[in-house]
Amino acid sequence: MKNYITHDEWCIVENGFHPEHNEITESLMSLGNGRMGGRGNFEEKYSGKTLQGNYVAGVWFPDKTRVGWWKNGYPNYFAKVINACNWTGIDVEIEGEIIDLNTAKVHEFTRTLDMRTGVLERNCTIELSSGKTLKIHSQRFLSLVDDESGVIKYSITPLNFLGSAKVTVSLDGDVSNKDSNHGEKFWNEISKETGHGEGYLTLETKKSVWETVPTFQVCTGMKFDVYQAGEKIDCQTFPIKKEKYVANEFKINLEEGQEVSIIKFAANLSSENHSIAALGENTKAYVEKVAKKGFDAMLAEQKAAWAKKWEGNDIQIEGDVAAQQAIRFNIFQLQQTYTGEDARLNIGPKGFTGEKYGGVTYWDTEAYCLPFYLSTSEQKVARNLLVYRHNHLQKAIENAEKLGFFGGAALYPMVTMNGEECHNEWEITFEEIHRNGAIAYAIFDYIRYTGDSQYLAEYGLEVLTGISRFWAQRVNWSADKAKYVMLGVTGPNEYENNVNNNWYTNYLAVWCLKYTLESFESLKAQDQSRFDEIIGITSLDYSAETQKWQHIIENMYFPYDETRKVFLQQDGFLDKELLTVEDIASQRPINQKWSWDRILRSCFIKQADVLQGMYFFEEDFTVEELRRNFDFYEPMTVHESSLSPCVHVIQAAKLGIKEKAYEMYVRTARLDLDDYNNDTEDGLHITSMAGTWMSVVKGFGGLRVKNDKLSFEPFLPEQWQGFSFRTGFRGNSLNISIKGNTIEIENIFGNEISVLVYGKEVVVAKNSSTSVTY
Repeated sequence: MKNYITHDEWCIVENGFHPEHNEITESLMSLGNGRMGGRGNFEEKYSGKTLQGNYVAGVWFPDKTRVGWWKNGYPNYFAKVINACNWTGIDVEIEGEIIDLNTAKVHEFTRTLDMRTGVLERNCTIELSSGKTLKIHSQRFLSLVDDESGVIKYSITPLNFLGSAKVTVSLDGDVSNKDSNHGEKFWNEISKETGHGEGYLTLETKKSVWETVPTFQVCTGMKFDVYQAGEKIDCQTFPIKKEKYVANEFKINLEEGQEVSIIKFAANLSSENHSIAALGENTKAYVEKVAKKGFDAMLAEQKAAWAKKWEGNDIQIEGDVAAQQAIRFNIFQLQQTYTGEDARLNIGPKGFTGEKYGGVTYWDTEAYCLPFYLSTSEQKVARNLLVYRHNHLQKAIENAEKLGFFGGAALYPMVTMNGEECHNEWEITFEEIHRNGAIAYAIFDYIRYTGDSQYLAEYGLEVLTGISRFWAQRVNWSADKAKYVMLGVTGPNEYENNVNNNWYTNYLAVWCLKYTLESFESLKAQDQSRFDEIIGITSLDYSAETQKWQHIIENMYFPYDETRKVFLQQDGFLDKELLTVEDIASQRPINQKWSWDRILRSCFIKQADVLQGMYFFEEDFTVEELRRNFDFYEPMTVHESSLSPCVHVIQAAKLGIKEKAYEMYVRTARLDLDDYNNDTEDGLHITSMAGTWMSVVKGFGGLRVKNDKLSFEPFLPEQWQGFSFRTGFRGNSLNISIKGNTIEIENIFGNEISVLVYGKEVVVAKNSSTSVTY
């Protein structure tokens, strides 16, 4: 665990340069605006430890699968959002000496990400080998208003010398992915051009051998202005053109104590959003538009846009600066990653912050991210996440067909960019099929929260039908047990592979079948015409297929221990040596210290598995059932998945285990800030950040939806003096404040609303607030 980031309520601050942690800091300082993003790299050349990264949403490449032993059914490629043109480059050379913080002596250094505004700022004083000292001040942000652009203000001030400097302002498309399976680069150059103080570079992803995968073009453009002592000056610039690279170079005389600033405007336009024929001209127009606005106007717009976001999603914590910083950091990164404006986009586990996991879509979106957007954003944002999956339904059917399923059975991919499975680990691709259920659960969760039952008729039932057909074929009848069983699966606990009857997967499958049947019956009663239409679209043999589903519902096998009165994670779990994490304290993390064979034979749990099911379907279980299972499984859980601690926060809070709830909150909230799992340098855990939000709102706030009403059962951690959060619900916007044993509910927007507090109905008039002591 690292502890070098300064605690601050609104900022992520690195005081003093920590080159040994630079890749971690680059991740923490990442910027995004939903359409593009990048790591917090230095603008000037840096020869030390760094992972240069810039990414354009929706632009990806099918990196050919690399495995030791090919198996039938393996995907041909692993899709990944690829490292794109580095638009941030501003290199400075002073009389033959290149500014490089890896070789210079750093006297003062502060790097700050202001989460109120989305601005990354750096102040440092360095000394070159010649003894020349200078100050560097840079500011950079990606515009939320003009979301295909970014801007940099980069300044240097000589402190003890005068002389000349050579400045190179560049666009560098000769980039690669650190995680490339075969070490290849993914871009070809289409065109380049430079002019006075501007440059444009168009790149195209390499042609793929797979017809289902498109190629993409991205045009990156830049314009820059130079200021000295606050006055704009006209420098003679010299164009530089190399393969996949354009730059403008100029020389300037430096005066001691006089600041020189370069303001660089840039844009990334892709063929996802612009026709290839118009891409170049559109980029020029876009760059011209933002340059005409100017840095100050763009910054003012940026501040206003972020202020509006924070107005609707801020969580305030009193008395715990570390906790306050952490929750805002998680919210900030989520809002940078996905804005909900484009149903073709989704949420990669690393967002725009690194290459690991390829920026593709996992089940994290439905299980963890959807509740955050339901509560903090317009309804269309969450709806677009569901529409994304509906748009991929045919691909899900094709994915199932590749594995031998038929008749419209749909298996959604574990990993995807376009709906096609692209994960190449057999225990994930073939066996971690619970992701199908998470997508069905998200439909239920969305409708329960928003009341938008029309979504079922419009999109949802077609998806549920495909998923239910999959479950009906994936189970088989066991003559020995006289029950349906599900063999050869991997549950959420990936430290168990190829098991039989994972309780969570079996339970989820039965729930999906029930929910699909209930949804069909509801639609039939309300809209016979649409019911008939869906039957026709899906070619559903309604009587025969639904009878089979009902038989599975009534006869599914669930492993259970009668002695301990707990649900067993899978068949044979009790054959393991049942240790606790305390027994192996010196050997953690086991994923870095144990062999895979030893992990698979152990009882240790990567993340919530049985407890994941009890979190989703808590209404189905008594508090005592939850307590027995929590007490059994949590001590064996090593939390080596970022998705694990948040589930345990929510359940510990429900059980009144306050110390454990807070311990798990700190772990999930500061996972990246303190580098708990020694992997922040690869990028941030964006999707689990939504789990951090759930830890506060669903855990400490106790927010649920019960009988079509918001319900709260809060408690205040001893470490906090109070906390508050905003939540939207069916046209209302509420501010919830908890202090001591009192909850205050303020109805900021909307009509009168009835909510539940520990089961008691409370009516809050519009534009008013009500306090309840519990």
